[in-house]
This record gives sequence, C-alpha cells and structure tokens, in this order.
Amino acid sequence: MKLEQLLKFDNIIVQCHNNPDADALASGFAVMKYLKSNGKHARFIYGGNFEISKSNLRLMIEDLDIRIHHVRYQEQLNELLGIDKEGLPDVLVTVDSQYGEGNIQQFKAKNIAIIDHHQVANELPELAEVRSYQASCATVVWDMLREAGYDANDDVKLATALYYGLMTDSNNFSELHHPLDMDMRDELKYSASIITKFRNSNISQAELRIAGIALLGSEYYSDNHYSIVKSDPCDPNVLGIISDMLLEVEDVHCCLVYSIHEGGVKISVRSCIKEVKADELARFICAGVGDGGGHLIKAGGQIRRSLLELQEMEYTAPAIQQFFRERMKEYFKDNEIIYTDNYIANTKGMAKYKKKRLHVGYVKATDILPASSRCVIRTLEGDVELEIQEDTVIAIGIKGEVYPMTWDTFVKKYEISDEEYVYPGNYQPTIKDVDRGISRELLPCAHSCISVGTSEIYAKEVNVRTKVFTKWDPEHYYLGKPGDYMAVSATDKSDVYIIERSIFGDTYEKI
Repeated sequence: MKLEQLLKFDNIIVQCHNNPDADALASGFAVMKYLKSNGKHARFIYGGNFEISKSNLRLMIEDLDIRIHHVRYQEQLNELLGIDKEGLPDVLVTVDSQYGEGNIQQFKAKNIAIIDHHQVANELPELAEVRSYQASCATVVWDMLREAGYDANDDVKLATALYYGLMTDSNNFSELHHPLDMDMRDELKYSASIITKFRNSNISQAELRIAGIALLGSEYYSDNHYSIVKSDPCDPNVLGIISDMLLEVEDVHCCLVYSIHEGGVKISVRSCIKEVKADELARFICAGVGDGGGHLIKAGGQIRRSLLELQEMEYTAPAIQQFFRERMKEYFKDNEIIYTDNYIANTKGMAKYKKKRLHVGYVKATDILPASSRCVIRTLEGDVELEIQEDTVIAIGIKGEVYPMTWDTFVKKYEISDEEYVYPGNYQPTIKDVDRGISRELLPCAHSCISVGTSEIYAKEVNVRTKVFTKWDPEHYYLGKPGDYMAVSATDKSDVYIIERSIFGDTYEKI
C-alpha cells in the first residue's frame, strides 16, 4: 500500500488502538500530517473506555500539537467529520493496530485501510501495509512518507514524535534489529530537549512499585551467572529499567525480565559479557513462539500467546515461568566457544573446499569516504564497524552481506569484471562516517567482480551452537547453529570462522 492511495478519499478517519501508546500517537500523527498537507478532511481518533492519562503521553500530545479525539460511538465520529448520522467515513485507516482486533474499538466505514507492524491476525483488506519485522509502526509510516516524497525532517514536531514512538516501542532502542529502524533513528532531526522532557515523565509511581516488587522475586542461577525476573504487566520501558538494575548486581552477567499480558509475554534481555550477545539470546528465547532482537548488551522481544498455545502449553504464570527456565538452561547447554587468538584448528577429518566462480560486487572504500574515517556499514545482517585505510575494499556477497578486506587480499580472491553489478538483496547497504555523521549509499560506487575459486578452506558442519571469536574481531563472536559450517583457512589454521549453511552451499564446492 502507498500513502498516495488514501488521497482518492475525502472524509477520512485515522484510528489507533485503545489506550494509545507513543508509537500509536506518532504513527497517527504522521499519517494525519500527510493527509492534511494534501488538503484532505481527516480526523485522528481512539476508542475504548479510558482516556489517555499517562503523563508522558499527555505531554507528547500537548508539546507536539497532536490533535486526537477520544470517541466512544459512531455518532461522535460522524459529528467530528461533519457528515450525516446515517453516513459513513469514506475510509478508516487503523495505525499500530488491525481492524477487527480486540484492542481497537470497531467503527464502520465504507473502506478500511491498515498500517501496522504487528503479526497479521486476520485477512487484510486491499489497502494494507503490515511489516511485522519493524520495531515500530512509526518506522513503517516514516518509510511510507519517504516513498511519497514527504520529508519528516521538515517538521521538528513530527520528527520528534516518530523518534519517540520508535524509542518507546523498542525499549530505548535496545530491541532494534532491522536496519530501517536504525536508519530512522539516525536520520530524524528531533528535538533533544523535548525527548528529555518525555523521558523524565516516562514512569509512574505505580510502575516504580512494580519494578521494586519484581526485583524482590529475582531467581539467580549461579552456574551460568544469570537471573530471571517476572514482573507484573507494565510498559516495556519498565522491564528495561529492571533489567538494567539487575546487571548492576554482583555476579549477574545476563538476565531475562518478563511480564505476562493478555495477548502475549514481553521480555527484556541484558548481557554484560562478550560471550553472550543480548540480541542473540533474545532471539533464542523467542524462537518458534515470537520475535526477539536488539543489540549486544540490550535486547527484548515478544512471545505470542497463540503460538504458545499451538504447542499445547498452558497460558499460566507457572507454565510460562517454567518455559523461560528451560529456554535459559538450554541456551547455556552444549555451547562451544572458540577464541582464535590462541587457537590452532585440527583439520583432520574435515573436507576441503574451494570457492565457486561467482559474480559478486565490491566497493573501494575511499571512493566513498576518506582514509582514516571511522565508519559503520549498515546491512540487513547487522552493522559492521571499521576504520577505512587507503587499501580497504568492501566485498559484497551473494546475499548482500559485506566483507571488508585489504586490496592485496581482494586481488587474491577476486578478479574484476566489466559486467554491470546487480545487487542481490532487498535493503541497500549504507556506510556512515561516525565522526561527521554523514551517510552514503554503497551501491552507486559498487563494481562487479568474480570470485576466482583459488581460495581453499577446510570445513565441517557444527553439531552444537558454536561461537567463534575471529582473528579480525576478537570482541564479537560469530554464531554457528547446528547445520552451519565452521571454516578454517587452508593456509592459516588459526583463521577460523562461521559460514551460514545457506551461503556455504551456494559459495563453496568440494575439492
């Protein structure tokens, strides 16, 4: 769905879910801004029994001039639009929610449109844009605005609303794992003073009591130095505060904090050791029953009740608590950790492979940023940090993954091709100068090359979760899951790394 498709309607209702949060307010506010800029007659509403009362949301509405109406009945809605009592809005657009779901009051309209970032619950109408992989609905709307040629940065209040919507829905950005969410966070020109004001009104006295009570019930597991804490239902930011406090405790290296809600379980994860990435732990906990992600130290996610019940699990506090105990125990069981700085691989029994001749891409880093620039390359697989040297080359793999290397290494592995380079991925990687805050796209400077097939490795499938701290990045591990491959350079037995199963089969052939 494109925002332009809404412009064929005249009387428009934009509706967010009952008991709106910051993401819902920001998303509806942004859609309203777009519609109003195109001369459309529209109103922003929410339903349900309760009016907005949280102090940070009241401040958000007042300081950002968000005009939203609490509506209980169809007649009120029609009155807002100035149409007959028997009439109907031309279209009703739900944001941060889906029409017909239990968390949004149902009003009638001639047409329905949906903009959301949650899992699809029912059959969607023709006008729908649902991206369940985004951390916030604000991100979805921001990207739709960009596609429509509408720059959110032209209005600091709009930019601030979108930023705050993402911030609150991702637990202070700790749960971001899609590059588009990160792009919005980095590109919005928001008011820092207003965000600070909202932050300082984010937790109520009742939520403070919830956090204190939750900490008293902490379960500590000394064998692997982690804690599990159950909290009463609360805002995700409160879970993050509890998690942050737990990491301050002696001998707690990582923790899981969760709260049970009607439709699912929200989790917050923290880690302060390099052997456990918080985002990877969150994904492991949520695997098969929800979604998790974030950063190395902070992460979170949500487990869906419907998926738990599909596994014939009771949706009760004791059953959920036991589920988390078992997941955490399983995570720390049967892990192999390899530190390659003092490791020589035993290649006996490992098969030998060479790279196939594949058309891939490359970029000379200095074609984009000057040497000595500290930068971050953003890809769908995550961020890659490096300092650009005169001879730095960024190779682009068969699925859009990037591999920084020196020019000498590059010419040993690849030969330059005159063919036009065609990028294989969906999200186009960008490179950002950390010091100057300048972002550039990689692809305009990308050229075609062919892997020459002379690079030889030993490789074997891994049978347990394997974490490899490589020679070029001793602070961050590369995770191998059962079925992935551990690779060893044929010329350097300490050069060990992980190759995903899907990439390995397309990239290497047995000698």
